[in-house]
Amino acid sequence: MPSSSPHNPFADWLRAHAVPLAHLDPEAPLDDLEPLRDIVGGARVVAVGEHSHFIDEFARVRRRILRFLVERCGFTVLAFEHGFSEGFPIDAWAQGKGADDDLAAHLAAAIPLGVDEPLRWIRRHNRTAAHPVRFAGIDIPAAGGSLLPALVPIADYLRQIDPETLPMIQAAIRIAESFAGGSGAVAAPAWARLDTAEQDALSAILMRLLIRFRAVEPLYVSRGDQDSYDIALRRLEGACHGDYTFRAMAGLFAGSGLTADTSARDVYMAGSVLWHLERFEPGTRVVLAAHNAHIQKVPISFDGHLTGLPMGQHLRSALGDEYFALGLTSTTGHTPEMRRDEKTPFGFTVDDITLEPAEPGSVEAAFADAGLGLGIADLRRARRETADGAGPDRIRMQSVYVHTPVLDAFDGILNTPVSTVAGDVQI
Repeated sequence: MPSSSPHNPFADWLRAHAVPLAHLDPEAPLDDLEPLRDIVGGARVVAVGEHSHFIDEFARVRRRILRFLVERCGFTVLAFEHGFSEGFPIDAWAQGKGADDDLAAHLAAAIPLGVDEPLRWIRRHNRTAAHPVRFAGIDIPAAGGSLLPALVPIADYLRQIDPETLPMIQAAIRIAESFAGGSGAVAAPAWARLDTAEQDALSAILMRLLIRFRAVEPLYVSRGDQDSYDIALRRLEGACHGDYTFRAMAGLFAGSGLTADTSARDVYMAGSVLWHLERFEPGTRVVLAAHNAHIQKVPISFDGHLTGLPMGQHLRSALGDEYFALGLTSTTGHTPEMRRDEKTPFGFTVDDITLEPAEPGSVEAAFADAGLGLGIADLRRARRETADGAGPDRIRMQSVYVHTPVLDAFDGILNTPVSTVAGDVQI
């Protein structure tokens, strides 16, 4: 239904240039997605977002896009908003290791962000594929919920390579065990309740280990190999960024945090994408799945206050036009709103919220005014063709709006006419 906003020039542009899509079904024919080939061009990393986690339509269309980019455009990596350290056994599973039903155990401790079905498709695809698809985790451990997924493998590595440091890593594990949770919404408040001496001891141990890792790299490599060293170092960097994020989130919850302090997570995610790119064979192209707030290319602000420097901003700086950010949004329907509840496994519950009509000035209002349903718009082209690059100044984020220059923040927008909270979300 059209919005009640004044005449919208960007809606006119959308009406003339947006590409309608025929299907949401991940198994449907892919021909309607062919325009996406030209829209993403030669990008090495195509990020596919969502304005909210736990949306059925977004999960389905992202699986279609993954199929298209793999089957028709030669992409061979799925990078996901999932722990870097936890990603390695999942990649092995995707390559055929173990039984089909082992995936549930790999994902048991993770927030259910919809990675399971893409992984099952990749495993089936890889059985006959000439070029298997890899999986790459990029996030800090447990999305900021625990350092243990990184620290335990580091301890295993040091047991073989540098046993003198075992007391240090074991002390870090002991402290980390005392506040570990399913997400940062659980772990950060629990971390804040630790004695200051424990908090500081953990940070000091991690930093001492990090400096030692870097200082004695030739020794570690001589006792093992470069690949295992590189992975262990990146895990340790993830633990350091995770530790910093506990402090940042605790400050955020207390109303005393530093400006954009939680960006420590996003810069680690960007670095992880680049880490994987450097190690895959030349020419590798990556599908990157994460929230719109992580993939957008400009800073995030609420009510005029800078709150975050997203992963996409760092990737644009590193990759230029080889990074493509495709935001996903919806015109009407429902969205999950995450309400903090520390007593739950992940520190929040999911409320099913009816979306308010699209705000004037939003990209959703432009799609509504244009009378468009399921479709995709090339915002790089819009930047060239609209007057002074003018476009929407806000986009949905859960049930609210984030004010951002949409044409600068994203390279493409895919709109679904309706969004539905996934019925199988178990939090």
